[in-house]
Amino acid sequence: MKYQTSNLKEKLTFFCATGCYVGLIPIISGTFGSAAGLVLCYFFSLMKIKTAVTGIFFFILFSIWVADKTEKITKQKDPGCIVIDEYAGMLVTLLGLQFTWTSAVAGFFIFRFFDILKPFPIRNIEKKLPGGAGVVLDDVLAGVFSNITLRIILFFFV
Repeated sequence: MKYQTSNLKEKLTFFCATGCYVGLIPIISGTFGSAAGLVLCYFFSLMKIKTAVTGIFFFILFSIWVADKTEKITKQKDPGCIVIDEYAGMLVTLLGLQFTWTSAVAGFFIFRFFDILKPFPIRNIEKKLPGGAGVVLDDVLAGVFSNITLRIILFFFV
């Protein structure tokens, strides 16, 4: 899908929303976005927990703003090209956990499970919240579910 943006601000917004254009991959863009989000997760894992929590909080706020603006640019509700929400969800998934290949791969698959199936109340968040909030916060909640699930799995099986 080709989107036309008219000015630099829109181009930068679209660039961020698509995760540096990862979201323009024509198939399973959310999966590619989640995988690309692991790079960001690695850098956040190097931070002290308070710094990481603060950074993720502001990243989520930024993501909501960017997703909202991108919906207006594309004139679509939650277009598939927006993957910054997957980045946010992956950040929440791995928050406070040691970044290892095991945690990264397991976190990726667990997050994709919750993000795709959207069990209650995740789907409700997506449907009831307007604009960028609906786009991003369902992934954040999927990240919370994933973080808890991953912690349980790592505690009992690794």
